[in-house]
Amino acid sequence: MRQDHAIVALVPDRVPAFELGIVVEVFGLKRPELDVPWWYSFTVCAERPGAHESTTGGFGFHIEHGLEALEAADTIIVPGWNGEAQIALPPGKRYVSICSGAFLLAQAGLLDGREVATHWRYAEPLARQYPRVRVNSDVLYVDDGDVLTSAGSAAGIDLCLHLIRTDHGSAVANRVARRLVIPPHRDGGQAQLIELPVANTTDDPIAGVMEWALQRLHEPLSLETLAARSYMSVRTFTRRFQKAAGMSPGRWLIEQRVRAALPLLEGSEPVEVVAARVGFGSAATFRHHFNAIMRTTPTAYRRAFYAASA
Repeated sequence: MRQDHAIVALVPDRVPAFELGIVVEVFGLKRPELDVPWWYSFTVCAERPGAHESTTGGFGFHIEHGLEALEAADTIIVPGWNGEAQIALPPGKRYVSICSGAFLLAQAGLLDGREVATHWRYAEPLARQYPRVRVNSDVLYVDDGDVLTSAGSAAGIDLCLHLIRTDHGSAVANRVARRLVIPPHRDGGQAQLIELPVANTTDDPIAGVMEWALQRLHEPLSLETLAARSYMSVRTFTRRFQKAAGMSPGRWLIEQRVRAALPLLEGSEPVEVVAARVGFGSAATFRHHFNAIMRTTPTAYRRAFYAASA
C-alpha cells in the first residue's frame, strides 16, 4: 500500500485566504468514505513561520512550519504570491500554482519554455517580467506534467480536482466535487466541460431537454429531435439553448459525451466500444472531439490513469 502523498502549501507573508482555503478544503481533510488505497497528508509552510495577516479581511493565520517542510513534499502548491523573496525550490517535486502563485514558480525558473495559466489581470505582467514563459490568459488551468498552473481564485478548485482525477480517477474526483457542491469537471482548456445545473424542468423546457438528453447520450440526438422534445421550432430552440448554455446544442452534446467517456476510459473496454456507448458514430469521430477538448487522446488519457493508479 502506498504511503500518503505529502502536499505542502507554500504561502507568502500576506496569506491569500481564499486560494489557501481551496487547497485546505480539497487536500487538508481526511476522507475515509472514499475508501482509496492512499490519500494526502497536508502541511502549510512559509519562509517566516508564525503569525501572518491575511491579504483580505484583516484576520490572521498562524503558520507553524518553515521552508524545511518543502523537502518532504511530493507536491508543492503555491496558492498565491506577492513577495519578492528569492526562494530556492527543491527539485524532483510536482509543482502547482494558483493565480499569482505562478510568479514564484517563474522566479525559480520552473516555467521557462512552458505554457502556463494565471489570473487574467496578471497575464501581461507575468509575460513581461518572464519573457521565456508562454502565458495563456484564456484557460482555467494548464497541466504540463510535473508543473501545473491555474487562473485566479475559483479556477484553483478546478485544478485541485484535476489533481485528484489524475491521482485517483474520475469517480473519486466526482465524489469530492459532490462534497464541495460544485460541478465535477471543468476542462482546463478554452472549451470547458461543465456539468450544467438543471433547473426545475417543469418550468424550464431547455433544462428539461438537457436532463432528458443526458440520460440518452448513447442515442443519436439530432437538433430536430431536441427541438421537438421542447415543443419549439429548431430556430427558437437553438436561440434559447445558446442563451441558456452559452453554446450551441451540438457543441453541448459533444462536450457531455466526452465527459461521459472519462470514467469509461478508466476501464478496459476498447476505445471503439466507449465511443459507441457515449453516442459517437465512429471511433475516429470520438478521437477527434476528445483530442480537441481534452488536448490528449483517449488512449493517452487511459494510459495516464493507469500510471497514476499504479
